[in-house]
Amino acid sequence: MATIQASNFVGGQTNLSYDRNPDKCPFCHKTITPRIYQGFYKGNNLEIVNRCPDSNCGRIFTSLYKKEVAGSSYNYDSSTVGNFVGTEFSDNISVLSENFVEIYNQASKAESINLNHVSGIGYRKALEFLIKDYLIHKDPENEEKIKKKFLGKCINDDIENPNVKEMAKRATWLGNDETHYVRKWEMKDVKDLKTLITVTLHWIEMELLTEKFKEEMN
Repeated sequence: MATIQASNFVGGQTNLSYDRNPDKCPFCHKTITPRIYQGFYKGNNLEIVNRCPDSNCGRIFTSLYKKEVAGSSYNYDSSTVGNFVGTEFSDNISVLSENFVEIYNQASKAESINLNHVSGIGYRKALEFLIKDYLIHKDPENEEKIKKKFLGKCINDDIENPNVKEMAKRATWLGNDETHYVRKWEMKDVKDLKTLITVTLHWIEMELLTEKFKEEMN
């Protein structure tokens, strides 16, 4: 728990407790212990001005805090948006599904600015492109059929690799939750969806690498 002397918007000052400082700079994306300059509060909201201590960065940013109950400490919510850095995927995945990489990083950018209601939908769309491009790679003669088919049927009917099938199936369940009014998997969230996409990617990449080395060393 930390304490800061914060000002309100009419000139008053008071000591306020908050749970933690941000541990990553939103500009250089390095792990940091920020330099704390000033705090400003209004009701249940607290904003703290920080500076990145890295000599190559040194940017100023604001961390945002909220409290749920009157009299309690403020809890870290987010930091102001800096420079977005997308996820880098392997050459195998980038070649397999360029659209997956683009859509995934658009969803990730939305998540980075706390657009959580739309980022999950974006991850679900990215998953569909990944799975369909994977199936088209394996069965190019049925490309048009695969494109028009529902994702769930593609997974159940066309994926042979059991690891890809089971992980993609579960990723789709969570992805569908992001598009529906009522969630079926209430204890899971976007982080779990991203983890399942990552595991699905792992098994697809293992299959692609196996194909590559079998062809090169036949």
